[in-house]
Amino acid sequence: MTAKVEVLGSTRVHRLPGGVAEVALLASPAVLQTLSDTVMQVVDSAIVGRLGVTELGAVGFGGIWVWTMLVAFVGAATGVQTFVSHAFGAGERKQCGPWVWQALYALLPAAVLWVVAIELAFGPLIRLLGPSAELQALATSYAHGRLCGAPAVVAAVTLTSFFRGLGDTRTPLMATVLANVLNALACYGLVFGRFGLPALGVAGAGIATAISNWTYTGIMLVALLRPRMVTEYATRPTPADPSAMWRYARTSVPVGGQWVLDMISFALFSTIIARMGDTQMAASQAMIQLLSLSFMQAFGISIACGALVGRYVGARDLPSAERAHHSAMKLGMALATAVAVLFLAVPDALLGIFTSDPEVIMLGRPLLALGALFQLLDAVGIIAGGSLRGAGDTRFPFVMQATLAWCVRLPLVYCFAVVLARGVVGAWFGELLYVAVLGSAWLLRFRSGVWRTIRI
Repeated sequence: MTAKVEVLGSTRVHRLPGGVAEVALLASPAVLQTLSDTVMQVVDSAIVGRLGVTELGAVGFGGIWVWTMLVAFVGAATGVQTFVSHAFGAGERKQCGPWVWQALYALLPAAVLWVVAIELAFGPLIRLLGPSAELQALATSYAHGRLCGAPAVVAAVTLTSFFRGLGDTRTPLMATVLANVLNALACYGLVFGRFGLPALGVAGAGIATAISNWTYTGIMLVALLRPRMVTEYATRPTPADPSAMWRYARTSVPVGGQWVLDMISFALFSTIIARMGDTQMAASQAMIQLLSLSFMQAFGISIACGALVGRYVGARDLPSAERAHHSAMKLGMALATAVAVLFLAVPDALLGIFTSDPEVIMLGRPLLALGALFQLLDAVGIIAGGSLRGAGDTRFPFVMQATLAWCVRLPLVYCFAVVLARGVVGAWFGELLYVAVLGSAWLLRFRSGVWRTIRI
């Protein structure tokens, strides 16, 4: 059986709808783009890590809390992909573009006000969480720089999700590469005072990220408003439509809620580690950055899988939607296995990217051994979650993840890290158990077939 799959007006022939070849073709640019997003954070951490252990921990701790406070809007913005992919699959191309503007009207004004509130409250919040005084000051300065680009992040995810819904993963990739180059140069210049720029230390890394966020958003907006896009997908700005905004919010807000409740629990997990000391936080930050290399590969595959599941659900070709899910799982497991081998084979070399501190490297070795299994289990949940979002199944995942994050993750982390006094390794072991339960829940939900009956 053969099938024709259209991507932005071009036709490519694949042997099997939803097969491995189709998923891989769509996923490869998405994987590269999400890895490029990760590279931005890895570069920042590697550059700042040369300033010292506390500086490295501050970027990680501050970055986690900034992301936690924004992630409700970011998660909701990803809902654009579901609506666009369903419209595209149903052959309603002129309905694709307006979803971008309805999402922006619904999210961006509230996001701007929220960012102002975060700016005012971030310092007191970090003090309340109780890391070392030096880490508090550095994390706050990093966050203030990075928050300048926060509204651009919400707009960028909205625009990116539109292109992903069409099956265009190349345009976001090209924009990300350009933004990454700018970030690397700006971060190096602003942290160390190169290229005629002031030496701002940790704050400079946050400002560099903000500059790259606005640059990426500008590139994506230009791409959205190209004449071809306006003609084929009606991407020109449209008036606000309250009924469309409500329809969008009904499906997308649970995604944002799911993300924020999960991230708050993860931020509290990081706070437990930060209170153990700056060295433990630095080791955990290195672990997070290395795990993100695997996480983003799985996330890129889940983006492609979600787009295909949404497209085939829109076309009412449910067997192909299910096949896309299984194909994505095969690809995800193959890539995660390769990363696991790398973690086990060369832990010191990987940790050396971020620091030369012998204590941090010693703490990091057992973390990467855990990380080898962690990222395999994490990939299962990420890809299954992408399949559910593509089908429009967002409310059950919201309730389930919120419940598990607070009733399983935090108690396990506290038990192993504090009660059993296993420190940072115990904390990550608790996180491993949580990810195993969560991934199983998503996988069982998709296999139940409930997604087949959902309408958005």
